[in-house]
Amino acid sequence: MSLTDRLSQRHYAGGDSGAWPTRAGVGSAAALRVRVHRELLAILGPQLYDQRTGDQALEQKVRETISEVLARDDSPLAVADPARIAAELIDEILGHGPIEPLLRDPDITEIMVNGPNRIFVERFGQIHHVDASFVDEDHLRRVIDRIVRRVGRRVDEASPMVDARLPDGSRVNVVLPPIALDGSMLTIRKFAREAFTVDDLIGFGTVTQEVAQLLYACVRGRLDVVISGGTGSGKTTTLNVLSGFIPPNERIVTIEDAAELQLRQDHVLRLEARPPNIEGRGEITIRDLVRNSLRMRPDRIVIGEVRDGAALDLLQAMNTGHNGSLTTVHANAPRDSIARLETMAMMAGLDLPVRAIREQLASAVDLILHQDRLRDGSRRVTHVSEVIGMEGEVVTLQDLFVFDHRAGLDEHGRHRGTLCWTGLRPKFLDTLADSGIPLPAGLFESPPW
Repeated sequence: MSLTDRLSQRHYAGGDSGAWPTRAGVGSAAALRVRVHRELLAILGPQLYDQRTGDQALEQKVRETISEVLARDDSPLAVADPARIAAELIDEILGHGPIEPLLRDPDITEIMVNGPNRIFVERFGQIHHVDASFVDEDHLRRVIDRIVRRVGRRVDEASPMVDARLPDGSRVNVVLPPIALDGSMLTIRKFAREAFTVDDLIGFGTVTQEVAQLLYACVRGRLDVVISGGTGSGKTTTLNVLSGFIPPNERIVTIEDAAELQLRQDHVLRLEARPPNIEGRGEITIRDLVRNSLRMRPDRIVIGEVRDGAALDLLQAMNTGHNGSLTTVHANAPRDSIARLETMAMMAGLDLPVRAIREQLASAVDLILHQDRLRDGSRRVTHVSEVIGMEGEVVTLQDLFVFDHRAGLDEHGRHRGTLCWTGLRPKFLDTLADSGIPLPAGLFESPPW
């Protein structure tokens, strides 16, 4: 059975129904957990959060104490299933609380905690409410502090927003009161345990076989590629797959806000930005890392996301011998990504004429890959567009492949459409030919849509 069939089977053959417990019967279990948790706090007290206590020793103390407390509790749940209650409590106290099982669920791609009592998840592109909650705001804050401390960052009322990551690379965003009005907010975009391959993207319908072959040739031929799209559209996943096309004998420098890329090549140098410390010093920005990477003799520069004046440094690198660079940018369409890069380049503060920046753009960027999350929850590449130069004051694009929205939806509400060739042949074919990069015969010869 193919990957697509397995996903469809789980998603449409009743996979969503019954996945989460209903609220019936949950109250008594929650009440028992609260009682045991409070008694545990009363018994162990500060030992639970004393960093001098080793993890194994603390876990042993917690297990023994939970067993003693449950043995004294004569409620039906404690008598009937003490092992399950103990496991849930250990998750809450030593792990990430009630979201620990959600982190272990491979079908969940995003976890959204909107205060201690409201938790949502994304499964197969759709958002669902789950019957899980933290004991209170303090419990949620302790879990947040545990996550943030692991990566040497801090979050409090004075600095109420932070980006961090879990040990597996999952991306974490935290917003605390007074910025968050209804309690602390925690958003986790889960990291795939195994990096997706191009075959996975084809199986998901993100790209077609033909477009995948074209992208492989473009990366091997050292074209500069920008992946654009909205939040949660799958840009980083696609960037990771494209980065895997880079030959293993090249020196690659990756630059990210929070390390997510999973490159399998041997010669990879990973750089991560750093926020300011408690005194407001020591910040290392993406732009600082881009400029420093130029002194590291990179064959390729891969930037997780460009969002500020680093855009200008990246464009200059692309134009001064660092061909084959890859990055992502937030934008609603290929044309918008050009405008976004132009705006961010102006944020560098060098007071450059707009035309000079546009000429840099037209010369640096070769290909724009635009990705969307569609209404059915699927992530699809909707445009493959070539940057072909300047006409007057305008950077000119031509769409090579466009997603066919006219195909409609199937009986499960999924889009039938796919990427279709527009009939235009890319101008970079000569560049690929000069580099000795072959393209599949007939790729640009079949009838266009």
